[in-house]
Amino acid sequence: MNKPLYTEQQLLSGLALGDREATEQIYLRNCDTVTNWILKNGGDGTDAADIFQEAMVVLFGKAQSEDFRLTCRVGTYLFAVSKHLWYKKLQRAQKQPIHLPDSAGIDNGKDWAYEDDIKAQEEREGHYEQLNAALQQLGEPCSSLLKAFYQHDKSMQEIASAFGYTNPDNAKTQKYKCLARLRKIFYGSGAKMGN
Repeated sequence: MNKPLYTEQQLLSGLALGDREATEQIYLRNCDTVTNWILKNGGDGTDAADIFQEAMVVLFGKAQSEDFRLTCRVGTYLFAVSKHLWYKKLQRAQKQPIHLPDSAGIDNGKDWAYEDDIKAQEEREGHYEQLNAALQQLGEPCSSLLKAFYQHDKSMQEIASAFGYTNPDNAKTQKYKCLARLRKIFYGSGAKMGN
């Protein structure tokens, strides 16, 4: 039987109360995103696990504070905290100070200031949701063909074989046509959504 998914507020409340299921859902929903980002930014699996654990501790502490109000998704907040912690770790690893990007967050005596990271992550999430909706609207075989190329890094030869095209050039032409249709749907839906 599938376990029910918690809402964002239930996740935060559950975390504050030590609810194991809420903690597991937060982990499952967000760990891969943080891990992939750290791996792409000079870290390894151990670094990613350590940073994510530290970010969870920060979130746990904030969740227990009565005056803490989360104004974004739990995952967005965790990602911003993780980025900040990773930049700080990189700075400590360097013997001299390194410049932290403005979006790395600043602790200025108030709450953690991650507004730029949070806004950027929310914008990316909105674009991903819009892209997924456009891919669903696009239909087959275009949706699968584009996913094979962009998400699964399949070569044109592999795509030609999998989709029954006579050669990679035909697959490439079809990919181009599918991409043009996707752009039309994506930007058309963006205008309707007010983006």
